[in-house]
Amino acid sequence: MTVAVRLLDGEQAVELEGRLKEVFSEAFAEAPYGEGPTDVERAFRRFRSQARRRGFRAAIAFAGDTVVGMAYGYPLSANTGWWDTLIDPVPEDLRHEDGKRTFGLFELAVRPRWRRQGVATRMHRALIEGIDSARVMLNSRPEATAAQASYRAWGYTRVGSAIPWDGAARHDVMVLDLIHPVVRA
Repeated sequence: MTVAVRLLDGEQAVELEGRLKEVFSEAFAEAPYGEGPTDVERAFRRFRSQARRRGFRAAIAFAGDTVVGMAYGYPLSANTGWWDTLIDPVPEDLRHEDGKRTFGLFELAVRPRWRRQGVATRMHRALIEGIDSARVMLNSRPEATAAQASYRAWGYTRVGSAIPWDGAARHDVMVLDLIHPVVRA
């Protein structure tokens, strides 16, 4: 079945919350995440708030009427706390935010049976195409080797480690420079 990727705003994405929860549940139930119903509810409490942020956008993958993947984020505010979760020191100029500089990619997930078909790549491309930011930042579990390989292939580089919320595992903080992209051979 053909997969179509649609770019949605926050209001449109919230209308799909139940279907997005299904994607999240399937994608993050397996190792290394092992997330269950409590984790899903916590993620979607954040999602409802995130979807109201200025510049929020979501790239949603559909196979017919079935949602098979999701990616969403928004530009980080000038007073974001994201950089405060780092456990590695980074230069102050890397931490500087102005409300426009960095697009935060908060979730990217594909249902297991739809993986390795280019769905994540297409969603990622649709999500960041045309954004008015100099870079994209995300957090990724280091042991999520397939995700890490994709991020590196897309041009992301690791800039440090973070504990993004109380009780979370260590995550790699990765940045994609949109102004001076790294060309991979």
